[in-house]
Amino acid sequence: MWRDEAVTFQVARRSVPQIWRLLHGVDAVHGLYYLLLHAVLAVRPGEVLLRLPSVCAAALAAGLVAALGARLARPRVGLWAGLLYAVTPLVGHYAQEGRSYALVCAGAAGATLLLVRALHGCSWWPYGVVLALTCLLHELAVALVLAHGVTLLHARVGRRDGARWAAAAGAAVLVLTPLAVVSRAQAGQVAWLPRPGTGSALRLLHAFLGTGGPVFWTCLLLALAALPGPRRLTLASVALPWAVVPPLTLLAVSQLRPMYDDRYVLYALAGAPLLVAAGADRVLGAKSPLVPLAGTLAVALAFTQYLPLYRQDRTLRGRPDTLAAVSALAAREVRPGEAVVFLPAIGRRAKVSHPEGFRGVRDVALEASGPASGTLYGRERGAAELRRALLALDRLWVLAEPYALRSPWYPRNPAERVKLTVVTEEFVPGEPRREFVRDGVTLRLYTRRPATPAGPPAPPPAPPRPGRR
Repeated sequence: MWRDEAVTFQVARRSVPQIWRLLHGVDAVHGLYYLLLHAVLAVRPGEVLLRLPSVCAAALAAGLVAALGARLARPRVGLWAGLLYAVTPLVGHYAQEGRSYALVCAGAAGATLLLVRALHGCSWWPYGVVLALTCLLHELAVALVLAHGVTLLHARVGRRDGARWAAAAGAAVLVLTPLAVVSRAQAGQVAWLPRPGTGSALRLLHAFLGTGGPVFWTCLLLALAALPGPRRLTLASVALPWAVVPPLTLLAVSQLRPMYDDRYVLYALAGAPLLVAAGADRVLGAKSPLVPLAGTLAVALAFTQYLPLYRQDRTLRGRPDTLAAVSALAAREVRPGEAVVFLPAIGRRAKVSHPEGFRGVRDVALEASGPASGTLYGRERGAAELRRALLALDRLWVLAEPYALRSPWYPRNPAERVKLTVVTEEFVPGEPRREFVRDGVTLRLYTRRPATPAGPPAPPPAPPRPGRR
């Protein structure tokens, strides 16, 4: 597990009241997902069940993409689109990660298929329900509503269908409103996101259509060949807004308030293989029974180009960090009873996700655990109390994030400033020097700074010289 998966793992194992309390302060956007994983991990906590919902959701999304292609075009288009979606590396990455993004993709594909069915005479309420659940899994999926609106405008649907869509979509947005209000107060969680530029858009284009080379250019040309023609409901009129509108909307909004990340618009990727498959169908046009086989072989050939990415994605190099390795390092170096301080407090995630490596260790700054305090990583002592606790130590292990020991870092939190100040002013790296770096995290032993020698005693003052009479 890397850090985001570790959050899922430790939050989902809390009780429902503890999860509910946490969501009032942090991570409300993932609340429904945490509750779902709570039920899943109740069977048996572990990495396999943590990731199993994402695997199933990605497989379901591929099937739904195929169903859309078959319904709006013909079976071979559905076959090609579903297979191409399944082998796309970005899909594969989030299919085996314990976060909500693959489930959001399945929900978006299901809502889009239900939209098409409703426009052909089926009930509208399943569309509204699935759309609402998808947005509750991640609120930025609400941009899918805009994509569907563009589809309906292009298809020139009747006033009656337009009103029914507006009612279903409006109900979904209304359900989402309380979550949006709560999560707005938690916007600091994405304060690290930069303002996206042209590079972000190009990177996403390559992620949707291929990492580069002949696969990318072939997919791009086929997608262009599928651009919508007559103003009616076609596969291209559904797929193009789905692939384009959510990313462009989030990129535009992020120019004013950065909140863009590729994974937040992953659900829009499904429109790209549909366009590619529709373009291939238009280019080939033949009715020969060998054409579906030829398209399938082309997808298999593309998959062979992606194999190195898939292999790397399933090694430790495919993760930004490995918290189990950090925990193992602490278990090897820190003895039971020794004191450790996490700088900053978010570094405690290794202990929270893999407590076995920190068993018996004194967490000097911790006042209340995460479940008890309704936080992710626990509540720490106040600045004054923490200073007294640190000054009472002669030996201290510091587990620090990469930036925490650099001189330009100046934390706003008073407790973090106390940690940094006391460690740098009252302690020195232990002798012999003991420092270990693992997955970007530094574990360093500090000992109390020796007192400065007082020097030789001052000579007594000379007796006063007798003055002249």
